[in-house]
Amino acid sequence: MSIVRINAITVPKDKGDELERRFAARAGEVAKSPGFEAFELLRPTDEREEFLVYTRWRSEEDFDAWANSAAFAKGHRAHATQGPVSSQSALWAFDVVQHEEAPTR
Repeated sequence: MSIVRINAITVPKDKGDELERRFAARAGEVAKSPGFEAFELLRPTDEREEFLVYTRWRSEEDFDAWANSAAFAKGHRAHATQGPVSSQSALWAFDVVQHEEAPTR
C-alpha cells in the first residue's frame, strides 16, 4: 500500500491567497517524481488557519527522494526569496491501510 505525507501549514487568514498562488506557480512539478501518486492542497473552510498539503507516494523512499531533490528545493525557493507565508508547519506521516474509490460508471 501507499504512504501519505500531510504538511499542516499554519497560514494567517490574510496570507492564504499568497500560499495558493505559490502552489499554483509550481503546479505539476511533484507529479514528475518517481513514485508520486496524488497531491491535494486543502484550504480550511472553518476558523482554522491550517492548510493541508496532502501527497500520496508509492513508498517512503520515493517521498524522501522528492524531499531531497533539486525540484523540491526549487519549488520552495519563494519561501527563501519572498519570505514565508506560514507561521509554522508540521509533517504528518501515515501508511494507507485501506483505500476505496467511487465505482466507475
